[in-house]
Amino acid sequence: MNKMKILIFGTGVIGSLYGALLAEAGHEVSLYARGARLKSLQENGLRYRKNAQIRTAKARILSSLKKTDRYDFIILTVRENQLFQALEELKDNESPTIVTMVNSLDTYDKWEAVCGKGRILPAFPGAGGGFDGEVLDAALTPRFIQPTTIGKTDGRERIFAALLRSAMIPVQIVEDMHTWQLCHLAMVVPIADAYYDADDPEHAGEDQKLMRKTASQIRENLTALSRIGLRLSPAKMNVFRLLPTSIVAAVLGSVFKSSFGERFMYRHSMKAPDEMRRLHEQFYQTISC
Repeated sequence: MNKMKILIFGTGVIGSLYGALLAEAGHEVSLYARGARLKSLQENGLRYRKNAQIRTAKARILSSLKKTDRYDFIILTVRENQLFQALEELKDNESPTIVTMVNSLDTYDKWEAVCGKGRILPAFPGAGGGFDGEVLDAALTPRFIQPTTIGKTDGRERIFAALLRSAMIPVQIVEDMHTWQLCHLAMVVPIADAYYDADDPEHAGEDQKLMRKTASQIRENLTALSRIGLRLSPAKMNVFRLLPTSIVAAVLGSVFKSSFGERFMYRHSMKAPDEMRRLHEQFYQTISC
């Protein structure tokens, strides 16, 4: 596809990985950062590990954003409690589309009330990892588990999906992104809770009682969503309702103990406990209404 102009707003693990991959694919990538992360990027560039090599992405580093700086897509990858502040900063910018890769239960009209009607393209990343010093050590989630997910809107989702595919990023488009987010949280909230409840979070998967509790809570959450009239998305979520709890618990234990669990589950849960506890409260308030 033709080269596109992309702004990454939020240069933690997720924003940095998508920025690096899109830059590798030949797109014009700019990174908006602040504080210590801005200083690191200005001094060292966006450094990332790939195939045991450390590379530096070809990207512009920005400390400010002008109204007339126009991008094909702004990819917003901040924490949920930073979202509205970020949208306030972006509301006067002339870029037409803000892709919100954010864990949240808000409906998207609340976000567009801040930044302008028709500007939000809801999505969710399929990635995880961390930093080794100043070097990004992250990866995309395997496609069969969770590709980058985009909500269907007015056709822009197809353009954004093509952009991601040009960078070899697996992607899926879903009809109802808000329902998908609820189903996602039905799983990840109990998983995060398991780490927080464990005596030894790094080895939570070895606690069989905790894994049974987590499996049971996932089943209850998905059942509650079905009870309020939601069709589980993706449909494979129904497996967690149909399989015996003992089998789900055994699978969870294996995943918790795997390198996948360490990279994509443990690191995020332990890095963002405030965000996950806030989402915990919001999710259970939602399904109890």
